[in-house]
Amino acid sequence: MPTNLLPTCLVPTSLLLTGALLSGAASAKEISGVDVAEHIAVESTQLQLNGAGVRSKFFIDLYVGSLYLPSRTDNITAILDAPTSAVRLNITSGMITSDKMRDAINDGFDDATDGNIAEIQTEIDAFMALFSDEIKEGDQFTLATDKSFGVTAYKNGEAQATIEGEAFRQALLKIWLGDSPAQGSLKKAMLGKQ
Repeated sequence: MPTNLLPTCLVPTSLLLTGALLSGAASAKEISGVDVAEHIAVESTQLQLNGAGVRSKFFIDLYVGSLYLPSRTDNITAILDAPTSAVRLNITSGMITSDKMRDAINDGFDDATDGNIAEIQTEIDAFMALFSDEIKEGDQFTLATDKSFGVTAYKNGEAQATIEGEAFRQALLKIWLGDSPAQGSLKKAMLGKQ
Protein backbone atom coordinates (compact mmCIF):
# COMPACT_ATOMS: atom_id res chain seq x y z
CA MET A 1 0.00 0.00 0.00
CA PRO A 2 1.50 3.39 -0.87
CA THR A 3 2.47 5.39 2.20
CA ASN A 4 0.35 8.37 1.17
CA LEU A 5 -2.80 6.23 1.32
CA LEU A 6 -2.30 5.17 4.94
CA PRO A 7 -4.10 6.96 7.77
CA THR A 8 -1.75 9.42 9.44
CA CYS A 9 -1.64 7.29 12.58
CA LEU A 10 -0.57 4.17 10.65
CA VAL A 11 3.06 4.39 9.65
CA PRO A 12 4.89 1.66 7.73
CA THR A 13 7.28 -0.03 10.11
CA SER A 14 10.11 0.29 7.62
CA LEU A 15 10.05 4.03 8.21
CA LEU A 16 10.35 3.66 11.96
CA LEU A 17 12.02 0.36 12.65
CA THR A 18 15.10 -1.28 11.25
CA GLY A 19 15.32 -4.59 13.10
CA ALA A 20 13.15 -7.62 13.64
CA LEU A 21 11.24 -8.94 16.58
CA LEU A 22 13.07 -11.89 18.01
CA SER A 23 11.81 -14.47 20.44
CA GLY A 24 13.94 -15.56 23.34
CA ALA A 25 15.46 -19.01 22.98
CA ALA A 26 14.66 -20.15 26.51
CA SER A 27 11.09 -20.80 27.59
CA ALA A 28 10.10 -19.60 31.03
CA LYS A 29 7.20 -22.02 31.31
CA GLU A 30 4.47 -23.77 29.43
CA ILE A 31 0.93 -22.45 29.73
CA SER A 32 -2.01 -24.13 27.98
CA GLY A 33 0.39 -25.84 25.58
CA VAL A 34 2.28 -22.63 24.74
CA ASP A 35 5.99 -22.26 25.48
CA VAL A 36 6.23 -18.77 26.97
CA ALA A 37 9.63 -17.16 26.34
CA GLU A 38 11.59 -15.81 29.32
CA HIS A 39 12.91 -12.90 27.21
CA ILE A 40 12.09 -11.29 23.89
CA ALA A 41 14.02 -8.65 21.98
CA VAL A 42 12.17 -5.85 20.26
CA GLU A 43 14.66 -4.07 18.02
CA SER A 44 17.67 -3.61 20.32
CA THR A 45 15.68 -3.70 23.56
CA GLN A 46 15.69 -6.86 25.66
CA LEU A 47 12.43 -7.37 27.55
CA GLN A 48 11.79 -9.97 30.23
CA LEU A 49 8.65 -11.87 31.04
CA ASN A 50 6.68 -10.12 33.74
CA GLY A 51 3.85 -12.64 33.82
CA ALA A 52 1.55 -14.73 31.65
CA GLY A 53 -1.84 -16.37 31.89
CA VAL A 54 -4.83 -17.65 29.97
CA ARG A 55 -7.77 -15.73 28.57
CA SER A 56 -10.71 -18.08 28.68
CA LYS A 57 -14.42 -17.90 28.01
CA PHE A 58 -17.03 -20.53 28.76
CA PHE A 59 -14.27 -22.84 30.05
CA ILE A 60 -12.38 -22.67 26.75
CA ASP A 61 -8.83 -21.33 26.64
CA LEU A 62 -8.77 -18.70 23.89
CA TYR A 63 -5.21 -17.39 24.13
CA VAL A 64 -2.18 -17.10 26.36
CA GLY A 65 -1.41 -13.48 27.16
CA SER A 66 2.11 -12.51 28.23
CA LEU A 67 3.49 -9.17 29.39
CA TYR A 68 7.14 -8.25 28.76
CA LEU A 69 8.89 -5.31 30.42
CA PRO A 70 12.44 -3.93 30.83
CA SER A 71 12.26 -5.05 34.47
CA ARG A 72 9.61 -6.91 36.45
CA THR A 73 6.99 -4.96 38.37
CA ASP A 74 3.36 -5.24 39.40
CA ASN A 75 2.94 -1.45 39.57
CA ILE A 76 0.45 -0.41 36.87
CA THR A 77 1.69 3.19 36.76
CA ALA A 78 5.28 2.02 36.26
CA ILE A 79 4.15 -0.34 33.49
CA LEU A 80 2.20 2.40 31.68
CA ASP A 81 5.17 4.77 32.04
CA ALA A 82 7.77 2.22 30.90
CA PRO A 83 9.59 3.38 27.75
CA THR A 84 8.99 0.00 26.12
CA SER A 85 6.85 -3.05 26.78
CA ALA A 86 5.14 -5.81 24.85
CA VAL A 87 1.96 -7.83 25.12
CA ARG A 88 2.07 -11.19 23.36
CA LEU A 89 -1.05 -13.18 22.50
CA ASN A 90 -0.67 -16.83 21.51
CA ILE A 91 -3.94 -18.06 20.03
CA THR A 92 -4.87 -21.47 21.48
CA SER A 93 -8.39 -21.91 20.12
CA GLY A 94 -9.85 -22.18 16.66
CA MET A 95 -12.90 -20.39 18.04
CA ILE A 96 -11.13 -17.04 17.68
CA THR A 97 -11.91 -15.51 14.30
CA SER A 98 -10.98 -12.12 12.88
CA ASP A 99 -14.51 -10.85 13.56
CA LYS A 100 -14.50 -12.10 17.16
CA MET A 101 -11.03 -10.63 17.75
CA ARG A 102 -12.11 -7.23 16.41
CA ASP A 103 -15.26 -7.31 18.57
CA ALA A 104 -13.22 -8.20 21.66
CA ILE A 105 -10.69 -5.45 20.96
CA ASN A 106 -13.45 -2.88 20.43
CA ASP A 107 -14.99 -3.89 23.75
CA GLY A 108 -11.52 -3.76 25.34
CA PHE A 109 -10.88 -0.21 24.16
CA ASP A 110 -14.34 0.84 25.32
CA ASP A 111 -13.67 -0.59 28.80
CA ALA A 112 -10.10 0.78 28.90
CA THR A 113 -11.27 4.33 28.19
CA ASP A 114 -14.54 4.26 30.15
CA GLY A 115 -16.34 4.67 26.83
CA ASN A 116 -14.34 7.74 25.78
CA ILE A 117 -12.84 6.40 22.56
CA ALA A 118 -13.47 9.45 20.33
CA GLU A 119 -9.94 10.81 20.89
CA ILE A 120 -8.34 7.59 19.61
CA GLN A 121 -11.00 6.32 17.20
CA THR A 122 -8.77 6.86 14.13
CA GLU A 123 -5.99 4.83 15.76
CA ILE A 124 -8.42 2.11 16.82
CA ASP A 125 -9.74 1.87 13.25
CA ALA A 126 -6.19 1.52 11.91
CA PHE A 127 -5.40 -1.12 14.55
CA MET A 128 -8.54 -3.10 13.65
CA ALA A 129 -7.39 -3.29 10.03
CA LEU A 130 -4.49 -5.43 11.26
CA PHE A 131 -7.00 -8.16 12.21
CA SER A 132 -8.73 -8.42 8.84
CA ASP A 133 -6.80 -11.55 7.79
CA GLU A 134 -7.82 -14.98 9.01
CA ILE A 135 -6.76 -15.83 12.56
CA LYS A 136 -6.07 -19.45 13.36
CA GLU A 137 -4.97 -21.54 16.30
CA GLY A 138 -1.20 -21.20 16.71
CA ASP A 139 -1.02 -17.58 15.50
CA GLN A 140 1.03 -15.26 17.64
CA PHE A 141 0.48 -11.52 17.95
CA THR A 142 3.06 -9.33 19.65
CA LEU A 143 2.09 -5.74 20.40
CA ALA A 144 5.32 -3.88 21.10
CA THR A 145 4.82 -0.49 22.71
CA ASP A 146 7.26 2.39 22.64
CA LYS A 147 6.58 5.82 24.12
CA SER A 148 8.37 7.43 21.15
CA PHE A 149 6.82 5.44 18.28
CA GLY A 150 3.51 4.04 19.55
CA VAL A 151 2.48 0.42 19.07
CA THR A 152 4.06 -1.90 16.53
CA ALA A 153 1.99 -4.99 15.79
CA TYR A 154 3.66 -8.25 14.78
CA LYS A 155 1.89 -11.34 13.52
CA ASN A 156 3.90 -14.55 13.74
CA GLY A 157 7.09 -12.50 14.09
CA GLU A 158 6.45 -10.33 11.03
CA ALA A 159 5.98 -6.59 11.56
CA GLN A 160 2.60 -5.37 10.30
CA ALA A 161 2.48 -1.65 11.08
CA THR A 162 3.09 0.96 13.75
CA ILE A 163 0.25 3.03 15.11
CA GLU A 164 1.34 6.27 16.71
CA GLY A 165 -0.11 8.03 19.73
CA GLU A 166 0.49 7.91 23.47
CA ALA A 167 -3.23 7.89 24.36
CA PHE A 168 -3.71 4.88 22.08
CA ARG A 169 -0.65 3.10 23.52
CA GLN A 170 -1.89 3.50 27.07
CA ALA A 171 -5.45 2.46 26.17
CA LEU A 172 -4.12 -0.68 24.48
CA LEU A 173 -2.20 -1.70 27.60
CA LYS A 174 -5.25 -1.01 29.75
CA ILE A 175 -7.24 -3.60 27.78
CA TRP A 176 -5.39 -6.18 29.90
CA LEU A 177 -4.12 -4.06 32.81
CA GLY A 178 -6.78 -1.39 33.39
CA ASP A 179 -9.56 -1.13 35.95
CA SER A 180 -11.90 -3.18 33.72
CA PRO A 181 -9.49 -5.70 32.17
CA ALA A 182 -10.35 -8.37 29.60
CA GLN A 183 -10.17 -10.89 32.44
CA GLY A 184 -9.23 -10.27 36.07
CA SER A 185 -7.27 -13.49 36.48
CA LEU A 186 -5.27 -12.76 33.30
CA LYS A 187 -4.40 -9.28 34.59
CA LYS A 188 -3.20 -10.80 37.85
CA ALA A 189 -1.11 -13.36 35.96
CA MET A 190 0.43 -10.74 33.65
CA LEU A 191 1.37 -8.70 36.71
CA GLY A 192 3.21 -11.76 38.03
CA LYS A 193 0.87 -12.24 40.97
CA GLN A 194 0.03 -15.89 40.24
